[in-house]
Amino acid sequence: MANPVVAIVGRPNVGKSTIFNRILGERLAIVEDTPGVTRDRLYGMGEWLDRSFHLIDTGGIGFGEEDHFMALVRHQAELAVDEADVIIFVVDGTTGITAEDQEVSKMLFRSKKPVILAVNKIDNPQRLNDIYEFYSLGFEHVIPVSGAHAIGIGDLLEEAAHYFPEELDEEYDEDIIRVSLIGRPNVGNPNNILI
Repeated sequence: MANPVVAIVGRPNVGKSTIFNRILGERLAIVEDTPGVTRDRLYGMGEWLDRSFHLIDTGGIGFGEEDHFMALVRHQAELAVDEADVIIFVVDGTTGITAEDQEVSKMLFRSKKPVILAVNKIDNPQRLNDIYEFYSLGFEHVIPVSGAHAIGIGDLLEEAAHYFPEELDEEYDEDIIRVSLIGRPNVGNPNNILI
């Protein structure tokens, strides 16, 4: 069975790439305070409780004054959402809900995929009260995290794993017989094989 796919999406500069790197345990994504650093989808392989999964980092989804670049970045994020089994929607807990956060949430509701809301930059216990306003976006699962300090990443992955497709029983998988028919063209009809 194919590994599950987790997509990380959100507006620019909320810490998506930092969370991506933290989950993978290595720095694959470039992290900058400048919007637009991540443009295309970036893939990595993660593991949680002996279960491997594909992780996709996306560029920041913008909805302001439309330009060609912003439309391309948004399209790449939409492709990642389509490909995903579960979506991690990252918001910035220090700035509160923005109009772009609301637009991204509408896009994610239309996808009908499971979404976990990661309220990032919750670096200390005093900031925990900052997450409650994010429940108004309408998502069931709201997890406080700090990608920079590795706080809440396990809780985030635990919630995401609930949506991973069931694994096939390995014994059953080994009992499958695979057959290939190989030959030159025009030397016989494959419909004549009896099974």
